[in-house]
Parts: sequence; structure tokens; C-alpha cells
Amino acid sequence: KAETTAKQNYKLLSGSLKRQLGQDKKSMADEKSAKAQAEEGKATAEGELSTTTKLLANSKEELASTQSACISTAADYEATLAGREEELKDIAVAKKVLVESTGGAESKTYALVQLGESVEASGGADVVA
Repeated sequence: KAETTAKQNYKLLSGSLKRQLGQDKKSMADEKSAKAQAEEGKATAEGELSTTTKLLANSKEELASTQSACISTAADYEATLAGREEELKDIAVAKKVLVESTGGAESKTYALVQLGESVEASGGADVVA
């Protein structure tokens, strides 16, 4: 009877271990598949990170260039405005000088009156009518 019990216990233990081994092999295959997918995802993410890092560096360079151009354009604009202001002041002074030097000549009325007519003859002498 002890021998029969030992055989049954062995069969039970052997069956249990075989089932456990099968489950462990399946679990290991699943884990390897998950690991492979994770490594593939990691490689993809690293590639995207590299591309994004390069794009970021290029964008930073463009930003610096644009900021420099903007600052230069703003300085040129300020210089242009200052020049225009100076020109407007000069024009105002010139207008004032003209008004003062003409002595109110702009308020007088002027007319052109024809006093005579001159025609040149073929002989080269002028004839006055």
C-alpha cells in the first residue's frame, strides 16, 4: 500500500510539475514577446527623440537668427524715424525762413500782362506789332 501511495503521489507531483512547466514556458514566451515589443518601441522612441532634438536645435538657430534680424530691423526703423523727424524740423525751419524773407509776398496778387508781340522776319529783323 505504501508503494501505491508513493506512485500516486509521484504521478500527481509529476503532472503538477509538468503543468507548471508548461505554464512557465508560455509565460516566458509571452514575456519575451512583450520584451521584443518594448525594445522595438524604445528604438522607435529613440529615433523620434533624435529627430526631435535636431529639429529643436534648428528651431533655436532660426529663432536666434530671426531675433537678430528683428532687432536690426527695429534699430533701422528707429533711425529712419529719427531722420524723418529731423527732416520735418528742417522743412519747418525752411518754411519759416521763406515766409519771413518774402515779407508777405504770398498775400499779394500777381498777373502777367502782354505788352506786345514780336515776330521774327526771314531777314532776321524783329517786327513789333
